[in-house]
Parts: sequence; structure tokens; C-alpha cells
Amino acid sequence: MIDYSSEFSRRLLKGLIQYSKEHGPWIFYRLPSYYKTLYGKEGIVEWAKEWEADAIVARWDHEGTDLLKSLNIPVVLQNYKDRSDYFSNLTGDYIGTGEMAARFFIKRRYRNFAFYGNKGVVWSRERAEGFRKEVEKAVGNYYYFESENLDGEEWGTSHIQLDEWLLSLPKPVGLFACDDDFALRISQICKINNIKIPEEISLLGVDNDELICHLSDPPISSIVTDVEKGGYEAGRLIDRMIKGEIVEPFNIIIRPTRFELRKSTEKYDISNGYISQVVNYIEDNFNTDINIEELTELVPLSRRNLEVKFKEEMGTTIYQFILSCRIDYFAHLLLTTDRTLYDMALEAGFNDCKNISRIFKKHRGCTPVEFQKKYSNNFPP
Repeated sequence: MIDYSSEFSRRLLKGLIQYSKEHGPWIFYRLPSYYKTLYGKEGIVEWAKEWEADAIVARWDHEGTDLLKSLNIPVVLQNYKDRSDYFSNLTGDYIGTGEMAARFFIKRRYRNFAFYGNKGVVWSRERAEGFRKEVEKAVGNYYYFESENLDGEEWGTSHIQLDEWLLSLPKPVGLFACDDDFALRISQICKINNIKIPEEISLLGVDNDELICHLSDPPISSIVTDVEKGGYEAGRLIDRMIKGEIVEPFNIIIRPTRFELRKSTEKYDISNGYISQVVNYIEDNFNTDINIEELTELVPLSRRNLEVKFKEEMGTTIYQFILSCRIDYFAHLLLTTDRTLYDMALEAGFNDCKNISRIFKKHRGCTPVEFQKKYSNNFPP
């Protein structure tokens, strides 16, 4: 009993179904969305009893959980307003996701940071908390706005308030939306108000719902989570609960893994036009045999002057910035391809492939193989 229209829920079910294929098969019943409207929560509980359901996966309002207790079967709740203290939770590292988003904009030298949230839901509230804390550590300027889902009647008043908030933000600003749907709202209102993305607002969402992200012009960058792995793990734990191997409720933590970058976050907040030109060139050519002499030919600066001004603007050296671009791309390949480490290292611009594991561990805290096991969407054994 979850929302099948979202990419998050479909990927969750993909993981659950994969577990069923390997260890079942299970019989799934999708309760139609109109059932609750017609028969209420009491009707849903009666249906579960008549059908003799062995377990339920649901997004359920906190107020109605007492009804589910009477079923005396495993129940996994997809968190919405709050986590359950009684049932198992399908939840997430929401604070960590917010921290990851803040670091993304901090690395791009932004000084102004904004969060647009969904009022009254735990995953939005905690993403905002993680985002705000990282911004405060970086001594950045933090701005916050929240609203209900902007559908139907809510769109009228919240649309106007959101207009005013976006127009009032100092530009440029790195804006993190609580999910891709809310990021799309930002994109639409920016169009209405002639606010340029990414020049004035660099826009980032969560869940990588490709349909939603590509409805925007420009397409929206998003944080990818390991939701399929979470669905698989939910299947494993439900199976153990049905068999009596687990009696206590559990939490399944869905974690952020990587960024799917699109045009909505292409820009850095760089005041020096020459350094901006160099940064853009590096991002387009980091996987080639790039060198400082090549960069000095782009702008009217000496090598020493370029190095000093680059460090002032970017907070790092040119060499470290190039290395960071290569590491980021290599990490992306680790999670999105099944090629050899040697091939991926070459594509990322590393000439000395023998040292890639050592370099990667120094920057990411784990080896490439450990990184794949931890963050890939491959199902656990």
C-alpha cells in the first residue's frame, strides 16, 4: 500500500520483487488507491484479514497504526510524517543526504544556500537539518521555505509565497529541494519569473526520478539513493519475520550514493571570470593529459598568477581540482558500469593505473571494490 506513481516506490518494489524471485515466489497484491477512500482504514484491515495477508508494506498515517496492530503480522511502514515506534520502518539517512547536498554546493564555492521543503514530513525535515548544519559549518547564508504538496487548492497561495521567496533570495544561490518533485516546482516558478537556472539558482533534487528531472528545462541534477537495495533488504527481513527468526521491529536505512549531474547545477559561484573559464575547461577535459601550461594559454595570466588566483577562488590547487574531478568521475563509473578497474581508471584520466586503489582510498576512505560493495545498487548476497 504505497504510492506506485513515484520512481522511488517503483525502485523499492523492484528490489522487493527481486528478493521474491530468488527466495519465493511470493504472491503480491496491490491494494487499489481508491480502496481507502471507499472503505477507510478499517476496511483495509478487514481486507487484510480476509485475504490472510502474511505481511504488509505500506505508507500509513501515524494516527492509524493502532488498527494495523490487530493484524499481528509483519508490517513495514514507508516513512512519511514520522517514524513508527512499534512497526518496522523503511526509512533513510535523511540527515546524511542533506549534508551531502550542502557539501556539493560548498565545493562549488557557493556562499548562499537555500532549502525548499515539504511541510510536516520526516524525510524533508531531516534533510533540511543536515543541509543547514553543513552550511553553518561553512559559515554560509542559509534560507528556508516549506509548503504542502503544491497540488489543487494549495497551489494558489503557496505559489505566490514561493514566488516571493525565490525572488528574494540573494543570487547566485545553491538550492536543495527535498525531492525531485519539489525541485521541479522550483524550476517551473523560475521560468515564470525569468530566474535563470543554473546561473542564478543552481538546483539539486533527490531520488533521481528521471521523468520528473527531464520535465524541467534545464534538466535537474539529483542525488541517487540505494532504494532498490533497501527493497531487497526489506524482503529479506520480512521473510525472516514470517518464519519467526526475527521478532523485534527493524529499521531499513536507504542511503544516498552519488549525484546524477544534469544542466541545473553546471555553474560554480566564481567571481573571477578568468578562473571561471579555467574551471569550465578543466571540467570538460579532466580525463585528458591536461597541464598548467595548457591552462595559461586560455587566459592572460602568468603561471604563478593563475595558481594564486585559482587557490583564492577555489580553495584548492589546480592539481588537486583536476584530481578531484577524476576521482569523482571514476567513482561514478564504479557505480554505473561493470568494466574493469583498469578501463575505468584510463577513462577517468589516470595514466598510472597501478596506484588508483591507493589514490581512491586516500580521497574516499575505502578501496574501489569496497566502494562498489557499499554504494552500488547490486542486491546483497
